[in-house]
Amino acid sequence: MSLIKSISGFRGTIGGKEGTALTPIDVVKFTSAFAQFIKEESNKSKLKIVIGRDARISGEMVSNLVVGTLMGMGVDVVDTGLSTTPTVEMAVVDQKADGGIILTASHNPTHWNALKLLNSKGEFINAKEGERVLFLADNPDFNFAEVMNLGSCIKDDSTIDMHIEKVINLPLVDVDAIDNANFRVCFDSVSSTGGIVLPKLLKALGVKDIVALNEEPTGNFAHNPEPLPENITDICDRVVESKCDVGFIVDPDVDRLAIVCENGRPFVEEYSLVSIADYVLSQTLGNTVSNLSSTRALRDITEKYNQQYFASAVGEVNVVEMMKQKNAIIGGEGNGGIIYPELHYGRDALVGIALFLTLLAKKNMKTSALRDTYPDYSISKNKMELTENINVDKILEKIAEKYSSYDVITIDGVKINFDKEWVHLRKSNTEPIIRIYSESDNITKADHLAKVIIEDITEIIRQDM
Repeated sequence: MSLIKSISGFRGTIGGKEGTALTPIDVVKFTSAFAQFIKEESNKSKLKIVIGRDARISGEMVSNLVVGTLMGMGVDVVDTGLSTTPTVEMAVVDQKADGGIILTASHNPTHWNALKLLNSKGEFINAKEGERVLFLADNPDFNFAEVMNLGSCIKDDSTIDMHIEKVINLPLVDVDAIDNANFRVCFDSVSSTGGIVLPKLLKALGVKDIVALNEEPTGNFAHNPEPLPENITDICDRVVESKCDVGFIVDPDVDRLAIVCENGRPFVEEYSLVSIADYVLSQTLGNTVSNLSSTRALRDITEKYNQQYFASAVGEVNVVEMMKQKNAIIGGEGNGGIIYPELHYGRDALVGIALFLTLLAKKNMKTSALRDTYPDYSISKNKMELTENINVDKILEKIAEKYSSYDVITIDGVKINFDKEWVHLRKSNTEPIIRIYSESDNITKADHLAKVIIEDITEIIRQDM
C-alpha cells in the first residue's frame, strides 16, 4: 500500500487502511481540504469546481466520493466524466469555475489513483498553495454545509468537443494541409480516455484512415502506461504492419505524447516537444522553456531561430511559471509534455498531435526523415540509493563546488552544463536517493558521464565517513 501527499496533489494505491493508501476516508479528507482552500482563496458565496477522470477501474468510485464531498462542502460541481487532464484544465476556464480536480494517477499502473488540483486558471496549484492544502488535510477542521446550502452536480459531456474545437481553430493548425496529406495514423490510448478523444480529434483534423490500439477505455491498461520506448513495442510493430505514416501514444490522462516513425522506430518522447517547437518557431519567433532534465535539443532548435531558451525546475507548475516570466511561446517537459500557451498553460497531447501533423504535412516527408533533421542526443537515467544517515544536500553542495568552473545551475538540485553534454542531480523528497540524469550525443557517453558522477559521490561519502 502506498500514499503520497505532495504539493501537487494526493496519489496512492486503492485499498488498505486509512493513511496508508488512497482509501475512501483519505479521498474525502483530501477533497474537503481542497474545498476549504478554495473557500479561503475566494470571496464568492457560492463556489464551482470542475472534475473529470481517466478510465482506471477505481475512477467511478473515487469520482462519486469527490462529488459527494464537494456537494457536502456547499460547492457546485461540474462533472465532465471520462475526460483528459488538459480537457479539465480548459473546462475550468470555460466554465468560469473556481478550481478543478482531475482524478488520475497519470502513468502509474491501474491500481493507483490520484487527485490533481487546479486553480481558477485551470493550472496546477503552486507550492505555497499546495502546502496550505496539505496543512488543512493534516489538521481537519471542516465546516460542512447545512441541508439548504448543499452544492449541486451537473453532468457535462461537451467539454471534449469544446477542447477539440479550440485545437483545430488554432492559427498554426492547418486542417486542410493534414486532410490533403491523406495520412494513415495509428494510435495507442492504453485502454483509457485517449480512446474517446483521439478518434474525434483525428477525424476533426481530416485524418480519414485510423488504426486504433487499446481503444476501449476499460481501465485495464494493456501495458505499462508510461509511454517509454520499452513499453510501446506493440504500436511500433503495428505501424509497420499497417503501413501507417505515423503512430501516437498517450498516457492514461492524455497529457503526454510519444510518437512512432513509419518504420517502427520510436521518435523518442524527448523529441515530441523538440519537433513541435521547431514548427512553432518557424511560424512565430519567441522564447522556449523546458525543465532542467530535458534534452539539449530544444535549446539547439531555439538558438537556430536566434531566440532564447530557458530551463526551469522540474515539474509542470515550474515550467509554466517560467514560461510566463520569459513570455515563452512554446514549452514543456521532455516526457512528451507540450505546453502551448496560445491554447492554455498545460501539457496537452491533443494540441501536440495537431501541431505535429501540421508540421509533417507541410514538410511532406516521412516521419523518420523528419526525426533525422534534429540534433541527436541520448539521455541516461540513473539513481543512487543512499543510507538514511547520509546528508544528500551536503553531497550536492560538494558536487557543485567540484565543478564550479563549469556552468552550474542549482535551482533544482545540481545541473552541470559541459560543452555539448550535461548531468543533472536531484534528490528524492521521499527517500534517500539521488537521481542522476545525463545527456550526450550518444548513450555510451551519457552512461559514462553518469558513471563519473556516481564515482564522485562515492568518493565524497567515503571521505566523510
